[in-house]
Formats: sequence, C-alpha cells, structure tokens
Amino acid sequence: MSLLSVKDFTVSLRNRDVLRDVSFEIGTGEFVGLIGPNGAGKTTLMRAALGLLPFTGSSNLATLSENARARQAAWMPQAREIAWPVTVETVVMLGRTPYLSSIQNPADHDRKAVDDALDWMELTEFRHRDATQLSGGEQARVLIARALAQETPLLVADEPIAGLDPAHQISTMQTFAALARTGKSSLVSLHDLGLAARHCTRLIMLGNKGLVADGKPADVLTDRRLAEIFGVTAWFQDTDKGFVFQPLEVLQ
Repeated sequence: MSLLSVKDFTVSLRNRDVLRDVSFEIGTGEFVGLIGPNGAGKTTLMRAALGLLPFTGSSNLATLSENARARQAAWMPQAREIAWPVTVETVVMLGRTPYLSSIQNPADHDRKAVDDALDWMELTEFRHRDATQLSGGEQARVLIARALAQETPLLVADEPIAGLDPAHQISTMQTFAALARTGKSSLVSLHDLGLAARHCTRLIMLGNKGLVADGKPADVLTDRRLAEIFGVTAWFQDTDKGFVFQPLEVLQ
C-alpha cells in the first residue's frame, strides 16, 4: 500500500525551479530519511507533497480534502516555538483535532492516544506543565508527541531532532524506527547523516534540483555521492552494533 506517491514532481518558487521531475513512493512500515545539503529542497518537497505549496506532477496526498489528509498524514514543520500558554497535555490533544468536531469532547480512545504519545516522548511528568515554560528542546518533543497523537499511517517531519540533546535525538529516532515496526511510516528530513544511516530503513537523497539516490543507507551514502552532493569525506562500517557512519573532512 502506498502512503505517499509523488510522480514527475516539479516545484518552482519565485520563478526558480527548486525541484524537477522527482518521483518516489513510500509504503507501509518504512522510516525514510530525506537528506541533502542546505537548499536542496527537502522542506519544499514535503510541503508540496502535502498540498501546502503549488507544484506540477502528482501527489496522492495533495488531492485529498484537508480533513482526509489530516487522517492520512501528520505534519510537523520546522517551527518549534509554542506560543499558547496552555498545558503540554492540551497541546498534544490538538493532534486529535481531525477526529473531533468543534463541540465534541475527547473520548477515552483520544485520551489514550495522548497518553501513549506523551509516554513515547518521555513527557508524562510534564503533562500539566505550561508548554511555553519549557525549553526549546522540550517544546520540540511536545510537538512530536502532538504528531504521534494524530495516529496517522504516515508522519512527515521537518528536522524533528534539531535542537535536541544527543539522548533525545537517539530516542526520537528510535521512536520513528519503532513506528515502522508497527506498520506505520515516517518521512523525516535530517542533517545528521550518522543518525540517518543508523536508524532509517531507507534514504532519499536530494541534490542538483532533483533526486540523486533512493535506497538503503549503505547503498545511498557512497564516497562519490558524499563528495559530489555534500562535499565531504566519511568513514562508515557495518558493525555488530549496526551501520556506523561518520563524516570526516570537507573537500577543497
């Protein structure tokens, strides 16, 4: 089953092509890392695929109504700051909005979804705290929890581990990997190639206004592509603790 299908996808902003002729599909049970240098179009691709930016080509999600789309894909943008002086629990409950009318109170299954999301992100003890009083990293975890509470087949997240400390970066990546094992999928833009290589089941690399590579991390992160697209060298090895990847030097 295809949760996201984009075909011949071209996006232009301010009369300039950002992406040209990109095609790929995401099925069930995948943790897909979207990688590429700054300006490669990662955010643009995700926003356009969700119908938030104009494009040419096709996206199965962009054709859905807003409510139907919100039941198929949860979206977590880069913006992290929470502006509302409400509790963490209230923010996470917003993830249940696609399932509730304006006059409908949350049911037991809605509250369970929130409880589970808070537990996933190690936020249970924060549930009654004012979300605006949390640190930036803690607010980021709250917003990931809100997306998890939406309980969609697909989660689309733009740099969700940016600003998190190493322990919470790893635990968040483990959360996405665990979701994949339950049959749900995630498309996550990442700058940390080491974490992407270690935790993602698949990588999509963008560069030169298009799709450069799509496949298993060890197949995508080749010396040639790292040099051409990122301008770096790296050390990587498949170990008994999994695939380990470390960028080393900038090429001159």
